Amino acid sequence: MRIALLVPGPFDAVSGGYAYDRRMVAGLRALGHAVEVVELPGRHPLPDEAAAAGARAALSALPADARPVIDGLGLPAFEGMADDLAARGAVGLIHHPTALEHGNPGPVRDALKAAERAVLPRLARLVATSPLTARRLPGEFGCDPARIGVVEPGTDPAPRSTGSGGPGCAILSVGGLIPRKGHDVLLRALGTLPDLDWTLTIAGGTRDPVHAEGLRALAGELGIAQRVTFAGEVDDAALKALWAGADLFALATHWEGYGMAAAEALARGVPVAVTAGGAVAELVPVEAGVVSPPGDVVSLGKAMRRAIYDADLRAEMAAAAWEAGQRLPRWEDRAAAFVRELEAAAP
Repeated sequence: MRIALLVPGPFDAVSGGYAYDRRMVAGLRALGHAVEVVELPGRHPLPDEAAAAGARAALSALPADARPVIDGLGLPAFEGMADDLAARGAVGLIHHPTALEHGNPGPVRDALKAAERAVLPRLARLVATSPLTARRLPGEFGCDPARIGVVEPGTDPAPRSTGSGGPGCAILSVGGLIPRKGHDVLLRALGTLPDLDWTLTIAGGTRDPVHAEGLRALAGELGIAQRVTFAGEVDDAALKALWAGADLFALATHWEGYGMAAAEALARGVPVAVTAGGAVAELVPVEAGVVSPPGDVVSLGKAMRRAIYDADLRAEMAAAAWEAGQRLPRWEDRAAAFVRELEAAAP
């Protein structure tokens, strides 16, 4: 099969969605499929003129026998090309619809939803990365359920985390510094726990500089700046070391199409404290951590108090997390599942 993945550049960007795309490309190539990665220029997901022109040029330049697979982050740029996409049997890779991104102003959200409602139903196949995302596509975006499939992210076999060894609880959060990830909610929740011994490391790039600066200021206002480390983007070796020394994983996300960082925590046997934003709530077993409503600082603070204070409870959660993590899909079979979805696409 000849496949062209169209994705907003740069393709080496650090995010769960791009990590999924890169692993899928590598897996498809390992299976013998020819995969070309086409980086789309311009601003995404709310496209500017450069994005729209680049999308049209990229689609026109594809070989006739190449199946276009378009990352959902770039799909709004194709709003005026729905007929062309239908004719090419294009496939959409939907991590989560861009209209669901937390923090967008109303006009931006409405424009993105209009674009997605125009494009998504015309695609030959939609491959969602979680069952929850797949369930939302028909009702909210007018998509045919028969054309929707799911290929969840995989995990790699990993050693079980040993934790920090104490004293105190070393908390790790992994995710870019954008409003949707809810780092402000996490900071406020931890700010209610000054009597407990904890530290927080946030590993994630500054994708929204204004928001990132606001988070640092918030930590200072809450009086917890000395306990919080903004590690930025870290390489694989540094991230593995952070996982190995983590006693608790925390993410107060408003919405996740899947929750790859939470899956990584489970795969390493790290108990979790998360909010039920999107698919992450379906991913985490109740025995493996604590789950609070999105945006609920009080609930999250109370839940984390138990997890931080009670080391025996954390040990029980860690055992449940490890057991659940070993049942998660592995990357080695994800590309084959993706091929089956492409084969199911209408010609």
